[in-house]
Amino acid sequence: MVLNEQVSVRVRPAQPEDRQAIANFIHFERYVHRHLGWRPPIDWLGEQPFLLAEQDDEIQAVLACPPDPPGVAWIHLFAVRTWAAMDFWWNHLWERARQTLQAEAPLVCAALPSQPWFRRLVAQSGFSIVERVTMLALALESAPPARLPAGVRLRPMTLADLEAVTAVDHAAFDLLWRQSLSVLEHAYRQAAHATVAETDGRIVGYQISTAVGPWGGHLARLAVLPEYQGRGIGGALVRDVLAYFAREGIRHVTVNTQDNNPASLHLYRSLGFRLTGEKIPMYALSLTP
Repeated sequence: MVLNEQVSVRVRPAQPEDRQAIANFIHFERYVHRHLGWRPPIDWLGEQPFLLAEQDDEIQAVLACPPDPPGVAWIHLFAVRTWAAMDFWWNHLWERARQTLQAEAPLVCAALPSQPWFRRLVAQSGFSIVERVTMLALALESAPPARLPAGVRLRPMTLADLEAVTAVDHAAFDLLWRQSLSVLEHAYRQAAHATVAETDGRIVGYQISTAVGPWGGHLARLAVLPEYQGRGIGGALVRDVLAYFAREGIRHVTVNTQDNNPASLHLYRSLGFRLTGEKIPMYALSLTP
């Protein structure tokens, strides 16, 4: 069956009672884009736009792109049942989502599509590549020597630190890469190791890292206040997490950063990380009311 614009479809906001049907859909269907984030796609249910496309009361496609933090709407989920109808369902869902987002406030919609088919869809809808995320890996043989700048101490992160950590995050990153307080709380709760850097009682940097058993560790988030950058605080935080991984017997460590961030790339490479050659393009589209 070839779909066209005369086909009767129903596009509606997803409801809490749709949770199981959506979970089944994204589990069993082949064409699924999931954002590389801390919250599973289904967790955005209840926030809009989170849309279902149905035909004969059967889900054909789903799209979720609620703004978070304000000003940025990542495409957290797009899943579609068939290749032949992919463009048809994407166009219906994206047009509805775009209208919803445009009614809110000026913002940027962004996507990190790892699959070529989803890159094609967002490019056709006016998204363009604004930068690329590059992957680095380290074969960790032993913990690097600690180097702590004068007047700086590292300690484990706590829940009470998250507001200050969010302030560091928003100061250190451009709008597209900032994480909200709620997302950073999800990150903290999933972390294998999370550390803050303090000076004069003020949190000036942090790192959050994850681990998959003894097989691998991932430095997921690293930030230092701009006015404290260049003092060795970022390096101290990375050395701290590498020491943790070494103690845990983890020998393969990965990290991602933007390919147009020379300071970040220099830091990781100076500590032994090597480029894997893998890159994911980030697409973005500005929307205004």
